Amino acid sequence: MFTGIVEELGVVVLREELADAARLGVRADTVLGDLAHGDSVAVNGVCLTVAQLSEDGSFIADVMAETLNRSALAKLATGDRVNLERSVTANTRLGGHIVQGHVDAVGTIVSRTSGEGWDVVRIGLSPDLSRYVVQKGSIAVDGISLTVSGLSDLPGADAAREGAWFEVSLIPTTLERTTLGFRQPGDAVNLEVDVIAKYVERLVDPALRS
Repeated sequence: MFTGIVEELGVVVLREELADAARLGVRADTVLGDLAHGDSVAVNGVCLTVAQLSEDGSFIADVMAETLNRSALAKLATGDRVNLERSVTANTRLGGHIVQGHVDAVGTIVSRTSGEGWDVVRIGLSPDLSRYVVQKGSIAVDGISLTVSGLSDLPGADAAREGAWFEVSLIPTTLERTTLGFRQPGDAVNLEVDVIAKYVERLVDPALRS
């Protein structure tokens, strides 16, 4: 489990294509402090298992076909920067929200608007996933815990023309320390909605159908 508070930006230094998977090597600094073989680490919001620690200051992780098909990790190349977070411990502050590292879908950045002290980023997503996203609720974008500041289904939003979307407002710290500081319209991002919403739907759906 993770909190969506990115610890550092790593750099992809290896991508090896396998028969039905891929092997990634990521150079890091902070997260390597106590990382061990078998540990979990979130790479752009995807929970991966450390398969090997290299002497060059990087870790190796295997990415299976299911993960490549359901996340934007399929588009990663050497030289790309990625958000990194180690799994939480019992004494970790839950500064963000509960993030599993299980990506629900890939979204696309629609636009970004720069303000005096922050950027507003609009991200398109499928209508099936949008029902789990609420105003002022939490969502993980590339593993970053963010608060939803705008939605396509709010009054005045033109969802019919633009499709389903949500907006997040990014403070300077987020812009400086995560991949959302340089993502541009058209870029793909990993999305994980609040797991509580999915559990609630699962529990109440049978009652609504009866």
